[in-house]
Amino acid sequence: MWSNIYKKIVIDFPKITLLLLSIIIVFSLYQAKNFNLDASSDALLLEGDKDLKYLREVNKRYGSKDFLVLTYTPVSSFVEKETIINLQLLKSKIEKLTWVDSVITVIDVPLLKSTDEGLMERLKNYKTLAYPEIDRKRGFDEIINSPIYKDYVISKDGKTSGIVVYLKKDKRLSEFIEIKDKYYNQLVDQGLTKVEKVNYKKFLTEYEDYKNLYNKRNHQNISEIRDVINKYGENAKIHLGGIPMIANDMMSFIKSDIIVFGIGVFIFIIFTLWFIFRNIKWVILPLLGCATSVIIMIGLLGLIGWKVTVISSNFIALMLILNMAMNIHVTVRFLQLKKEYPSLNKSEAVLDASKKMMLPILYTVLTTICAFMSLVFSGIKPIIDFGWMMTMGLIVSLLVTFLLLPSLLNIFSSENEINVKDTEKSKITSLLGSVAKKSRILIFGSTLLVILASIFGISKLEVENSFINYFDKKTEIYKGMKKIDDDLGGTTPLNIILKFPSKDTNESSDDEFSEWDEDEKSDEDKSKYWFTRDKMDKILRVHDYLDSLPEIGKVLSFGSILRVAEDLNNKELQSLEIAVLYSKIPEEIKKEIISPYISVDDDEARITVRIKDSLKDLRRNDLIKKIDNELNTKLNFQKDEYKLAGVLILFNNLLQSLFKSQILTLGIVILGIFVMFFILFRNITLSLIGVVPNFIAAFFILGIIGLMNIPLDMMTITIAAITIGIAVDNSIHYIYRFREEFKKINNYNRTLDRCHNTVGIAILNTSITIVFGFSILILSNFIPTIYFGIFTGIAMLLAMISVLTLLPKLLLVYKPFGEDN
Repeated sequence: MWSNIYKKIVIDFPKITLLLLSIIIVFSLYQAKNFNLDASSDALLLEGDKDLKYLREVNKRYGSKDFLVLTYTPVSSFVEKETIINLQLLKSKIEKLTWVDSVITVIDVPLLKSTDEGLMERLKNYKTLAYPEIDRKRGFDEIINSPIYKDYVISKDGKTSGIVVYLKKDKRLSEFIEIKDKYYNQLVDQGLTKVEKVNYKKFLTEYEDYKNLYNKRNHQNISEIRDVINKYGENAKIHLGGIPMIANDMMSFIKSDIIVFGIGVFIFIIFTLWFIFRNIKWVILPLLGCATSVIIMIGLLGLIGWKVTVISSNFIALMLILNMAMNIHVTVRFLQLKKEYPSLNKSEAVLDASKKMMLPILYTVLTTICAFMSLVFSGIKPIIDFGWMMTMGLIVSLLVTFLLLPSLLNIFSSENEINVKDTEKSKITSLLGSVAKKSRILIFGSTLLVILASIFGISKLEVENSFINYFDKKTEIYKGMKKIDDDLGGTTPLNIILKFPSKDTNESSDDEFSEWDEDEKSDEDKSKYWFTRDKMDKILRVHDYLDSLPEIGKVLSFGSILRVAEDLNNKELQSLEIAVLYSKIPEEIKKEIISPYISVDDDEARITVRIKDSLKDLRRNDLIKKIDNELNTKLNFQKDEYKLAGVLILFNNLLQSLFKSQILTLGIVILGIFVMFFILFRNITLSLIGVVPNFIAAFFILGIIGLMNIPLDMMTITIAAITIGIAVDNSIHYIYRFREEFKKINNYNRTLDRCHNTVGIAILNTSITIVFGFSILILSNFIPTIYFGIFTGIAMLLAMISVLTLLPKLLLVYKPFGEDN
């Protein structure tokens, strides 16, 4: 029945099929206008991460804002009047930007040692480097030696200053995020009603629309500040950094990658097809199939509203590569049938080729889908979306391959199609076939060495998330982060929140506040008795411990301010003095240097540190565990007296979760593919023979990564599963053809020769196409994508060699089809 229906579609009415596909293409092109990108940092976070929820609470409590950082390295010294004036002009210009809330520079730092007045007078009447009458040399020396500002707004050598540009808060976006979190938490905890599900879906559409608007505004904002930098960059070297800038540039990278990968792979495929067939017709027909699949897929993504992230930016290239492999197999089989059976007319050859290739290609698609579906278990939205995108893309490619290509072959091919280069014997496949037949020790010896090397390499694998090293050294992201890392105290933030009991039971009985009446200790007056020496010592102990760690750059806390005050006062301050000092500090100073580190109402202190992300041997997960453990064992804090929070924690959670999910699902992928082999061939021995060569190739790649000391990250960690899914396609095609030919020939050696000169050539051509197709990914600015392209390409090359040597050798040794004649 299905055979008759299919015959009518592609043989009897191919023009109607083409017309319907053309209508779908036009619809897809229309929907492509809704095709969007997403480079926001929350796209790379674990859905429902408790640490994310806690970090948002911390940021809200301590008034954290989004900000940009400019590194400013002037030609002359900061004590020179010209430098001060240039910096004032730059600051003034930035402040006039409508989206800027405030700007902090080295010339805004309050100078407290610039006069010999009393401490309170200095606090009330503080001056900055911008004041004409100030002793700039004395003031600059104070800043460069300040526990607060050195390595923060000024580098140790005094040559580079940091300019912090705080952005106006987008209240509507914050409201959207709060509503989204409430919906998600309710969905996880107790579920949503039908009405709530409808409202949630409607809300998500509004949220995504607003995020698109926000991204456009952010792009405009970054363009505006870059224009300002260009105008004032004559007298100083300026680099731009910060999450909003990274998000904007990542968006540009994604756009560039999609275009470069798509065009690059498309051009490469043209050359590959020409090399294989040497006929313009056999270049155009498969290309039309590839282009159609990609257009339909982009339209579907626009219709559904899925956004492409840096993780899925290579989906077009992957679709083109995998679709081309399908097209080559069908086209080669059609041409081989025309050569072997000249009496077949073209319609019969098209139908016969389609029928013979339907089952093996269906199973290759299912095995590849099995690999990409493993990404769905990662818990990370962009990786989950990538898995679903490729699953949908493979289904689209399968349908287009068996609807469009046969229809085109039926209309545009001629009755005589034998003068094609691909139907000739291949020296490479013939050589590999000869090795498979004669070199048993070489094949099994090499396999054993590969397995041992893989085990050793895998034992050395590490999971790491080095954000700065994700970018090419030529990019502005890398340059800005590297400068901040080297000169301004590090890049990746981490918070240590110290929790104090609401009433400190450890205070001595002669505490300065013991005579105060309880009724005076209201919330409004809490700060009068909150600042005890015991609390301050705890903050200082943690501050100094963190400062001693080589991986940590700048450490800021209330202890930094306390040390400045004690230095000015020439003595250690006691509780009452600290409380008085806190009450006397002007609000504008308190808002900038105290409120971000103390929450009196919540009985908390916040210590912020920045990690030197570019340190070569930095191991973030180990560092987090070390700090968490030593606060307890070395500094004697109870586990409930402190908590770690920050972007470092979130991205570490992401990578650890991805590692666990991929290791677990790798076993599921292997089992799933083995089951598919068994269903296809109904033979356990044959199923094992089919999967083993590809598993060896995939695990060898992981071994190579380990041997090269390249840490697994959010892209490379998925290589093994994806490689198995793609590489196993060759095994299916080879075994399926071997079984078919063995029934006719009944001799293993002659069947091997036959297969190497038919399906072996198609495997060689598709593998070369895939290998070089993946190599296009090296043009990315995103280093994990480059690694993904290189190592997946190498894995595919190894898998191809394994399928044309180890696989046939196993067939010859174990004879799964019975004894030959």
